[in-house]
Amino acid sequence: MVRSIQGSIAMNTFPAFERQVSAHEDQVYRFARSMLNDDATAQDVTQEVLVTLWEHQDELDEEGVIAWLMRVTRNACIDRLRARQRRRKTVRHDPDGVDRAPSPDRTPDRHAEAADLHDHVLDALDRVDDPYRRVVALRELQGLKYKEIAEALDMPLNTVKVYLHRGHKKLRAELDRALDPVPA
Repeated sequence: MVRSIQGSIAMNTFPAFERQVSAHEDQVYRFARSMLNDDATAQDVTQEVLVTLWEHQDELDEEGVIAWLMRVTRNACIDRLRARQRRRKTVRHDPDGVDRAPSPDRTPDRHAEAADLHDHVLDALDRVDDPYRRVVALRELQGLKYKEIAEALDMPLNTVKVYLHRGHKKLRAELDRALDPVPA
């Protein structure tokens, strides 16, 4: 995804940093993308987060890196969203849809069905209130563990569990509304 950070640093002299980037870069990008709904901005945030990782790599232990990265990503995304809201007061912005490359194993029909379902899920998730949306996105889209989510969002572990449960219920309700509309 975002490999420009690797091009600007001689990675062969920094194997620990290279390992961290290759292990977590995609998760950082996907999380940023899910919060921002904008590929270019998510790539920018990912690069900023990786530069911040570079600056703080000596301060982090290996087990806490992903939670730290998700927290830094969340904060960077919040900053971008606030800036976007300020700009929207004068200029209307229409975020891009999700772009996915088709898998060579899928038929066009299956790809279309999967893309349609994916779009419905993302649209339904966008209608779920925050913080439920963030907890569900970190768990289901990013695959983080409860403890990692708690650390990333700076909330108690039990709160994460409750929010995840409620978030799943809200997501199901939104999907039911979207996929089974009530006839007029």
